[in-house]
Amino acid sequence: MKILLLEDDVILQEIIAEFLEENGYEVEAFYDGEKALDAIGEGQYDLLLLDVNVPNIDGFEILSYLRDIGNTTPAIYITSLAGIDDLKKGFALGADDYLKKPFELEELQVRIEHIAKAHCLQDEVVFDGMRFIPKAHQLLLPDGNVIEMRQKEAQVLEYFVRNRGKIISCEEIIENLWEDEHVPTHATIRTYIKNLRKMLDRDYFDNIKGEGYRFNIV
Repeated sequence: MKILLLEDDVILQEIIAEFLEENGYEVEAFYDGEKALDAIGEGQYDLLLLDVNVPNIDGFEILSYLRDIGNTTPAIYITSLAGIDDLKKGFALGADDYLKKPFELEELQVRIEHIAKAHCLQDEVVFDGMRFIPKAHQLLLPDGNVIEMRQKEAQVLEYFVRNRGKIISCEEIIENLWEDEHVPTHATIRTYIKNLRKMLDRDYFDNIKGEGYRFNIV
């Protein structure tokens, strides 16, 4: 699991990062909200640990922006803001959990494990000798090479793989993978499928004229 940690308390950041790394997590830590947001835009993370009162862009603003653009990466707030209004705000913005400082590191780990299980962050799908890890946005090929994909590409591929053999329309994909305010066009869906076809060794997508696509594994 790859975790982004945003915490501007230098000592606390080091303590959390060291603890998580000792327990098998990959951690990238930031002190500054703007730099953390840039990293999220450029990379891929399985979980966000966000302090609120940090320089430049606070944790509330970061998650609000991410949810507005359709980024669904699970997030836990770790903050000294203990008021009920702050708690409500954190969840209203799309947080998966809210942990008030000070907290035990073991409690943080329990909450991370709960979210990992709820979101199937360590789940994988095996087909044709390939290992597809949807939440990591990775496809591990039999020769050891790894295909990295964007979040939506991974979500589209996961939907087809889990519904293999079924004819799936563009409308069904949109209904299940997009929020109402971020509805893409059918042309956008076709572009995602075109990109996936290029990534895979062979074309698994049958185009069923007038109906949609079917993911076939022979």
